Amino acid sequence: MNWQQVDFKSSFLSNTVAPVDVQNPHYIVVSDGEILGLSAHEQWQPLSEDELRWSMLEIQSSHFLGLMADIPLFAVEVNGEAEEPEGYYFETLWSFLSSVDIDLFYLIGRAKQIVEWFQTHRYCGQCGGDTTSESADRSRKCKDCGLMFYPRLSPSIIVCVNKGQDILLAKNVNARANFYSVLAGFVEPGESIEETVRREVLEEVGITVKNITYFGSQSWPFPNSLMLGFHAEYDSGEINIQEEELSDAQWFPFNALPNPPAMISISGWLIQDFIQRAEAGLV
Repeated sequence: MNWQQVDFKSSFLSNTVAPVDVQNPHYIVVSDGEILGLSAHEQWQPLSEDELRWSMLEIQSSHFLGLMADIPLFAVEVNGEAEEPEGYYFETLWSFLSSVDIDLFYLIGRAKQIVEWFQTHRYCGQCGGDTTSESADRSRKCKDCGLMFYPRLSPSIIVCVNKGQDILLAKNVNARANFYSVLAGFVEPGESIEETVRREVLEEVGITVKNITYFGSQSWPFPNSLMLGFHAEYDSGEINIQEEELSDAQWFPFNALPNPPAMISISGWLIQDFIQRAEAGLV
């Protein structure tokens, strides 16, 4: 298969149970949170069965992801201290964000998340007993107390707040560069998504918002977030930043934004969507 011509979004069919007769399997190799790729001058693709065998890497666990254009695709975990096979290298998931197609990035992120979920759920968090895989779905079950474990996702909101044609952008206190983005935060127990939007904006910059509208979502495997994107309008208050989280926050005209995020992330999509509506006179 020419992996560079595959439409990863439409060709991938997720599943948890591998075919009885596996033909031409391919593998996404994960080691200590990093992904195995070919030498730097070649484009990334999953390893074939022969390539995995020749790598001499010892497989610690294997997880069926589904079919990619009828080819079985697995995520495999190898020893975290394994040396890089000749011609290959281990790289962080961040490096793939800007180097591969976004739908392929999601697939690589899925493999990493499933491997890490398996690593952290070998034992029951309730009684300490061993867990086993359930064949019907992606889950682990404690052999002693029967408690079930499923891959964990952490829902979070990300919101583009506007006041007329100005956008509220902030700089994270840990940002290494002069990088501004929209506000984001995790959903807390007992909250609706809309309540999270209001709370996060109020906590981080001290203002209230209204007219919250849903925009879209993005899988964000750092490490296991599901980003839910919103637009919201300024209601009241003055900017008063939460200094533990932010180093700066300001209103910026839509046509004079400071170093906004790239279009590979939902933060960039939100900002670009607002810019297009502002240019069309819709805000």
